[in-house]
Amino acid sequence: MQTFVLAGGCFWCLDAAYRALDGVESVVSGYTGGTVANPSYELVCTGATGHAEAVAVTFDPSRIPSEVILDAFFTMHDPRQLNHQGADQGTQYRSAMFFADDEQRALFETARERATQLWDAPLGTTEGTVVTTIEPLGAFYDAEDYHQDFFAKNPTQGYCLAVAVPKVNKVRASFSQYIR
Repeated sequence: MQTFVLAGGCFWCLDAAYRALDGVESVVSGYTGGTVANPSYELVCTGATGHAEAVAVTFDPSRIPSEVILDAFFTMHDPRQLNHQGADQGTQYRSAMFFADDEQRALFETARERATQLWDAPLGTTEGTVVTTIEPLGAFYDAEDYHQDFFAKNPTQGYCLAVAVPKVNKVRASFSQYIR
């Protein structure tokens, strides 16, 4: 098994999209990248902790390649948006990849380079540049229980319908051979 810790906006969306992929064994929503130990959701939402909403995605690389996990990450969120995703604003919604070792760092750098082809800037501009950071993984704090598998527990919640469903559908369409 392998685990990647990734942040790309609200963790509810990433959680829902990764759970649709065959070979993903678990997804844990949590907080990482900041300076406050054992932060709460409310504290992270202030932007004062430095933490990002993130998911720890554990998968079986013999069933789903690490490249698919990473390419799905760059498909399910817009990595050109600095410190936000859509209406979610703040550093807690940044696009970031947290590496546990040099091998992961190299995989993440290669995936980010592939993403620049997917999210190319319009001709003659620098807008659209992928701003995803690659940061060392520090402590990862599990989010509160009600955040875990939020989409499955709350499929008719407004945010899920408006934001998560399109992201899940995009991953399903782009990675159909890996759907459960």
